[in-house]
Amino acid sequence: MASKAASPAATAPNWRAEAARLQIDARAFINGRRAPARSGETFDVLSPIDGKLIARAARGRAEDIDDAVKSARAAFESGVWSRHAPAQRRRILLKWSEKIVAARDELALLETLDMGKPIRFSHSVDVHSAARCIAWYAEAIDKIYDEIAPTPANALALIRREPMGVIGAVVPWNYPMLMASWKLAPALAAGNSVVLKPSEKSPLTAMRLAELAIEAGLPPGVFNVVPGLGHEAGEALALHLDVDAIGFTGSTRVGRKMLEYAGRSNLKRVFNELGGKSANIVFSDFAELDRAAATAAGSMFFNQGESCNAPSRLLVQETIADVFVERVLAQVPRYLPGDPLDPATVMGALVDAGQMRTVVNYIEAGKLEGAACIAGGTTARHDTGGFYVNPTVFDRVKNSMRIAREEIFGPVLSIIRFKDEAEAIRIANDSPYGLHAAVWSSNIDRALRVAGALRAGTVHVNSYDEDDMTVPFGGYKQSGNGRDKSLHAFDKYTELKTTWIRLAAK
Repeated sequence: MASKAASPAATAPNWRAEAARLQIDARAFINGRRAPARSGETFDVLSPIDGKLIARAARGRAEDIDDAVKSARAAFESGVWSRHAPAQRRRILLKWSEKIVAARDELALLETLDMGKPIRFSHSVDVHSAARCIAWYAEAIDKIYDEIAPTPANALALIRREPMGVIGAVVPWNYPMLMASWKLAPALAAGNSVVLKPSEKSPLTAMRLAELAIEAGLPPGVFNVVPGLGHEAGEALALHLDVDAIGFTGSTRVGRKMLEYAGRSNLKRVFNELGGKSANIVFSDFAELDRAAATAAGSMFFNQGESCNAPSRLLVQETIADVFVERVLAQVPRYLPGDPLDPATVMGALVDAGQMRTVVNYIEAGKLEGAACIAGGTTARHDTGGFYVNPTVFDRVKNSMRIAREEIFGPVLSIIRFKDEAEAIRIANDSPYGLHAAVWSSNIDRALRVAGALRAGTVHVNSYDEDDMTVPFGGYKQSGNGRDKSLHAFDKYTELKTTWIRLAAK
């Protein structure tokens, strides 16, 4: 998802002390201000670091979603944002980006306490990537031109992009700020209003982002946040008749529900960014095996393996498999779970007890199906009360096994051995998913040939997970539709309107 070269700052705060002083407001944010749920109900937000209560968030339901959508619609129809000149929207979004950077310590701490990822990455990757995303779309919006069609001389046809109206955004728990920014930035830059439903597992940064947006000058009602449970607030947002589109990132199971909700309501557009089971293919002709092994481990265990594009299927050519597997195993000790609030930690806690149980169940399934568990396979840091699993590596995996076919969303790597190029392509494409893939080869002809044959939205060559805002993110097959990032994201949040003008004859 983002660069993993970050290191602890020499002047890093005392994160434990900062956490003790932190005052968390977990109420909803509707029409420019904080608000409890109409029912007065809350739900507990537990930190995966130690399993302790850190906040009670407003439990938004259909009536709260309706308040947020009405606020968003009123703001849109008033033109207070939607009819702002692009340069004016640019100025406010840039100021919002600056405020996010200024609040980086608070936002990073909220993210780590809420989701369990190491503070070093929350601070240096997640916050800055979110701010960069908002700034990038701010800079883009007043540099995009509309079109004039090549019509006959007696007509003039204008083709314009217009904001859709009210966008519902539903984002996951693994990259709360970053995934929110990927939806918010293009949707708001285009002139829409947005109602965001963050995951109930990590809702805290979303409301703070909304406050910072208001401070930057975003008009009230343009950006609203309703925390709540998926089957309550999320379903209500997806079913709402006055929401024009849904931008969703999450599981394929819920993505199917989003399409169902659209069919049951107003046929709103649904843009799903879903799961992955990405194939990372290493050929015997690649010269830098140490780099490939370090990247295979680092990309897999980054964010505790809780990444939709994690390279969880490592395909290694048989002639180098034994040597390469040993080099991967040599990387594993670097990723033993540590205290997420320690700036030296590189792998933290899984998001909650349920996700830890899911990962452990997959590990047991891999063993039962006959894969060789050659590293990890156990939980860790039991005395903390948190949710930690050791980095786990399976060898001799068959692509028919559950651990090779289903998204685990945890630090579990499956190594599959292959004979030749044709078999590697066949195995890689034998998946319901098609998000990311990689090819490692010193033969450029082979690398490009295989990359062209892989059914995936992004294919890396001699790298993995290198990224930039300028390139689209999304997948084939059950990994979803539409694209986040790049100028292509505007396609999701704008309507194309043709204005045909008949010209008078001389």
